[in-house]
Amino acid sequence: MSGVLNEKVAVVTGGSSGIGLAIAHRFAQEGARIFITGRNTDRLEAAVKEIGTAATGIRADVADLSDMDALYAQVREQAGRIDVLVANAGVAADAMLGAHTEENVDLTLAVNVKGPLFTVQKALPLLTEGASVVVIGSSNSARPGQGLEVYSASKAAVRNLVQNWSHQSRERKFRVNVLSPGPTRTPGLMGAAGPVIDQVVDAVHLGRLADPEEIASAALFLASDAASFITGTELFADGGHSHV
Repeated sequence: MSGVLNEKVAVVTGGSSGIGLAIAHRFAQEGARIFITGRNTDRLEAAVKEIGTAATGIRADVADLSDMDALYAQVREQAGRIDVLVANAGVAADAMLGAHTEENVDLTLAVNVKGPLFTVQKALPLLTEGASVVVIGSSNSARPGQGLEVYSASKAAVRNLVQNWSHQSRERKFRVNVLSPGPTRTPGLMGAAGPVIDQVVDAVHLGRLADPEEIASAALFLASDAASFITGTELFADGGHSHV
């Protein structure tokens, strides 16, 4: 049975766990051929096995431009085009003011700002007419979390980048949007202490964490023809978290 992404070619960075893996799963279920990236080879191989034959895993660090060149060279060789691009890879190596380190600031900005920028820029020659680009932001861009100062700022930067890129939608004939999840049941968050999770849940109007599959449904909408007249938008899938 065909799905809404039948015969589409999709690339999902950071697709070996959490939200990225859920998005890759959903896209594959909807008929897409998937290329996923990750930095951990074992986790990447496990994700490909979990998704099935529709998936190809390519080890890549989005902050390493040579890795991104190699990624797109392989996509070009094996598929020849990209219909849907999801720039999902991100990190949250952060602290409170007074405890920041240069190493962690550099890492956060390299992965969360430089990464999406070059993920999109280097994909341009492969994007088909009408392609959908989805950049994963965060509700923290609108409601910064304590101890997530640089992370929140990096996600606000992503929103600004996408708003600028959307001005090129007519010329380049692609759509580009931000999908900003709220607190979600990902390995990173679920590894936090119980009181931290309780505090996060209290800030969500729906009173619970999102499941990664719920974020994947929002990503599918933006990737699909149902969102054909949507560009330059930030879609919050956050249970009301960004609404103070």
